[in-house]
Amino acid sequence: MPSGSFIETAMKVTRGYSDGVARPYPVATIGNFDGHHLGHRRLLGTVVETARRMNGTALALTFDPHPVKILAPHVDLKFLTSPEEKLKHFEEAGIDEVVLLEFSHAFASLSAESFARQVLSQGLGIRQIFVGQHFAFGKGRSGKVADLVAFGQRFGFAVDPVEPVVADGAVVSSTRVRKLVQDGQVDLAARLLGRQYAVAGIVMSGVQRGQELGWPTANLRLPDERVIPPDGVYATMTVWNRRSFDSVAYIGTRPTFDAGERLLEVYLLDERQDLYGERINVQFLQRLRGDIQFASGDELSRQIAIDVERAKAILQAQRNVEQAE
Repeated sequence: MPSGSFIETAMKVTRGYSDGVARPYPVATIGNFDGHHLGHRRLLGTVVETARRMNGTALALTFDPHPVKILAPHVDLKFLTSPEEKLKHFEEAGIDEVVLLEFSHAFASLSAESFARQVLSQGLGIRQIFVGQHFAFGKGRSGKVADLVAFGQRFGFAVDPVEPVVADGAVVSSTRVRKLVQDGQVDLAARLLGRQYAVAGIVMSGVQRGQELGWPTANLRLPDERVIPPDGVYATMTVWNRRSFDSVAYIGTRPTFDAGERLLEVYLLDERQDLYGERINVQFLQRLRGDIQFASGDELSRQIAIDVERAKAILQAQRNVEQAE
C-alpha cells in the first residue's frame, strides 16, 4: 500500500503503532480484511457500535504488505480488493482510523506476548479489541484467543471474540470468496460479500473490432494482483461518473481473432458513452458462458446478441429482487 496510492478520505490513516498519539477509548479489530465480506462487516460494525457507545475511537488494524508476501513470497496470492478499495470499505463501515502495521520479518518474529504488550497496549493504548474466534497472532501464529484474553487482563484491555458469519452452511471467509470468484461463481460470491464482486480500471483504446461487429466495447487491462473470474461472458453493471449502466462483459483473449492480451471488455446495453481514458467499475452479477472460438465474426455477433438478451433478463430479475427488499 504505497502512501501515494490512497484515495482522499476523511478517515485517518496511520502507518505504524508507535506515534504516541492519545486516542479516546480505542476500540479495535485486526486482520487482513481482503474482500470486506459479511464476516468482516460484522467485526467492523461491532467495533464502530462499541466505540460510539463509549465515545471512543473505532480502529481497524491491518497489515502492509500482506503477511503472505513476506512469509511465503513464492505464493502468487491474488486479492479481492485493491488498497484503495479496502480503505473505502473501512470508511463506509464507520471506522475512524486505519492503522497500517508494517509487516516485516522482524514484525513476524514478535512473540504473542510482545505483540500484545508492544503493539496493542503500549503502542496503541487499546482498551477493547474484537477478534474472530480463530484469531491467531505472534511468531508462528502461536497466540490464540485465550492467550489474547490473558494478555489483555495483564496489559489492560478487554478481548471480545465475535461469532463467525455462516452462509450456505459454511463460515464466510476470504479464501472461500476467492475460490468462488476464480471458479466463475460470481453470483454466489456476491452473497458472501453482500455486494457484487467488482474490478475497476482505466478504459484503454483497442482495435475497434467490437465496433466493427456492432458491439462497441470499453476495454480494460486486468490488474495483476486481483482475483479475476475465469474467461467467458458475464452479466454486469458498470459504474462510471456515479452512474450505473446495464452491461455485458467478456474476459479473455479473443480466440476467434488470433488470441492476444487477456482483457476485460465491457458493452453497455442501452447507452453509448465515450469512456476512453475514464475509470470504470465493473460489477459481476452472473456468468453466462465460457469463452468460445467461433468460426467467423458473424457467428460471434449472433452469439453476443443471445448473451445480451440473457444479461437483460438477469439484470431485470436483480432489480426486481432489490425492489422487493
